Amino acid sequence: MRIKEHSIYFLGIGGIGMSALARYFLTKGYQVHGYDRMTTSLTSTLESEGMVIHYHEDISLIPAETGLVIYTPAIPATNIELQYLQKSGVRMMKRAEVLGMLSSEYKTIACAGTHGKTTTSSMVSYLMEQSHVGCQAFLGGISRNFDSNLMISETSPFMVVEADEYDRSFLHLHPYIAIITSIDSDHLDIYKNLASVHEAFSSFTGNIVSSGTLIIKKGLDLPLQITPDCIEYRYAVNEEADFFASNLILVDHLYHFDFNYPNGKINNLVLGIPGLYNVENAVAALAAAILAGVTPEELSRGLATFKGVKRRFDIRLNADDFVYIDDYAHHPEEINACIRSVRAMFPDRKLTGIFQPHLFSRTRDFAAEFAKSLSLLDEILLLPIYPARELPIPGIDSQMLLSLINHTNKHLIEKADIPKYFEGKHPEVLVTMGAGDIDTLVEPIENFFKTNKNT
Repeated sequence: MRIKEHSIYFLGIGGIGMSALARYFLTKGYQVHGYDRMTTSLTSTLESEGMVIHYHEDISLIPAETGLVIYTPAIPATNIELQYLQKSGVRMMKRAEVLGMLSSEYKTIACAGTHGKTTTSSMVSYLMEQSHVGCQAFLGGISRNFDSNLMISETSPFMVVEADEYDRSFLHLHPYIAIITSIDSDHLDIYKNLASVHEAFSSFTGNIVSSGTLIIKKGLDLPLQITPDCIEYRYAVNEEADFFASNLILVDHLYHFDFNYPNGKINNLVLGIPGLYNVENAVAALAAAILAGVTPEELSRGLATFKGVKRRFDIRLNADDFVYIDDYAHHPEEINACIRSVRAMFPDRKLTGIFQPHLFSRTRDFAAEFAKSLSLLDEILLLPIYPARELPIPGIDSQMLLSLINHTNKHLIEKADIPKYFEGKHPEVLVTMGAGDIDTLVEPIENFFKTNKNT
């Protein structure tokens, strides 16, 4: 797909999906400019790659030669630049529309699910890239193997994409292979209820191309649309399915297992990242890769050398007396999975968690569930809600959430006070969780525990 406009302006360029598209167009020779609300390590990297970015709403900084605007639905309707561009007559496309157009030229492997899609799509991409098959990929996180969220191949017919259910974005995709990792209530500001979420996923599977394939987690027995000639597979961990993992053994925090598939078995695979839920993601990724033509030998080598995704069960420090893990978990089910995995790795250690709620609406909709999942921690530090695209909702704040947590060792705290809080303390395992700007705490926390002699 060739965009005829030579100069492209990205409204919300610092978003993980937007930045992948921006990188793609830059590599294809387009002029790329953009706006985002704040400087991050990612936007700084984009600037170093040759993009021109500004960080305050100013229509005078939008290039006059802009021929196409690509925007994210996360940009609030009150944004001055968005309002100006909507009235200007310039061509405007949502990020999902552009991704759908790009992917239509390839055999697209689309990884969907309310949880697990970023890691799974990154696994599929890496397994394919290091094989003879290859792929291009647009990822929802920064792959540690490539230090990027974009992969480009000049020869492979395959494209791997993260299929985002937010704003029904994934309905712009027509997958050759579709993966569904999970379907839970989320984004209720868009969907209102779980039935509406199910309906959207059904529409997504209905978009699978003729003679395509659906790979879905066993137990998600929903009435999904698929074309009559679509092949449907189920995957699981420690129970039989079309694709499943068996003989799981935990060795030095990494899982070894056998991979069973319809035409055979690969013994003693090693997953290069920790976490039982990542074994489940790996089974789905292995299934897609082997169906795309990756050999068992290539799968074995690739899985062992997969380094994971930044902010997905990301072990930042691992000493004998202290471990620090950063994770993107921002939904109760994700928090549960993260905590269970930490407990499996460090069963006898005290677990301290710092959580930043993401969105007032999500905090309101899942307050009881958040309280229950956070109660699994030994110590809870709760940050103020990160609003993202939303305005405050009366009565919905972190104090409300804290009051619901059935725990005595719980505290409200500001981001700026986090390092000081740990002065003189000796946490054993620390986990930061959230999808807002809690990532800006990661390096300060790392540096504090590397240099502070009292911990």
